[in-house]
Amino acid sequence: MPAIPFARISRLMLAVVIVLLSYRFSEALLDQPIESITIDGPFQRVSALQIEEAISIELDEGFLSANLSEIQQRIVALPWIDQASVSRRWPGKLEISVSEQQPAACWGERGLMNIRGELFVTNARHIPAELPRLSGPDGRSSDVARMYLEVRERLIPLGLNLRAVDLDARGAWQLTLQDGIDIRLGRRDIEERTDLFLVVVADMVSSREADIDFVDMRYNNGFTIGWKKDIDPAKPRASRLSREQMVAGRAE
Repeated sequence: MPAIPFARISRLMLAVVIVLLSYRFSEALLDQPIESITIDGPFQRVSALQIEEAISIELDEGFLSANLSEIQQRIVALPWIDQASVSRRWPGKLEISVSEQQPAACWGERGLMNIRGELFVTNARHIPAELPRLSGPDGRSSDVARMYLEVRERLIPLGLNLRAVDLDARGAWQLTLQDGIDIRLGRRDIEERTDLFLVVVADMVSSREADIDFVDMRYNNGFTIGWKKDIDPAKPRASRLSREQMVAGRAE
C-alpha cells in the first residue's frame, strides 16, 4: 500500500490558506469607504439629491463591495429616470450618469408615455397640452402606442398629423387627426381598414381637411366621409352623393 504524502498535502493546503488570506487581506485593505460620487444628468425632473438619497444605503458599503447593479436598479426605479450607468473610479469614487424620460404622449387622464411607447408615469401633476392623447383599457397601452407610432409615421408624408388614438372597452379603435377629424375603424379587420385609410382615404382627407368631419371605415371594402355641417356637398370639390359620401356596404 503506497504511503500517503501527508507532508506534501499539508504544504499544499497551507499554500491555499495563505493565498485566500492574502486575497481577503488585500480586499479588506482596498475596500475602503466610498469617498465621493459624481452624478451627471439633465436634472430637469429629478435632482442629484434625490438620486443620492435613493442609493444612500448602498453607499455605506466599501468601494469594492458596493453592488453597482443594485445601485443602478435603485436609480432607475425613481420616477422620470429612464437609464442609469454606474462605474468605479480608483481609489474611492463612484461615477453615475443618468438620462430622464422624454414624454411623448399622454395616456388616459394623467398618464405619460415615453418615446418607446412605455407608460412611465400614471398620475402626472402636469400634462403638456401639445402631447398626443392615447387611451384604452388597462394593459393595452403598448398596443395603442404601437398603433399611434405606425399610423403617425405614414401620415407625416401626407401633411397630416395624428392627434389621438382611442381603444374602447369593446375593442373598437378610433383615430383623431390634428384638425379634429375622427377616423372610425371599429372592432374588425383593423389592419386592413387602417391600410385602406392610409393608402386611399388619407390623400383625399389631406386635400379637404378643413371640410371633413369624420371618416367611417367600418364598411366592407369601403368607407364613408362625413362633411362638416356648413359645407355644401353640391359645390365643386364636394361630394355628389350627399353630405355623407358612402362607398360599399356597412360591415358593423
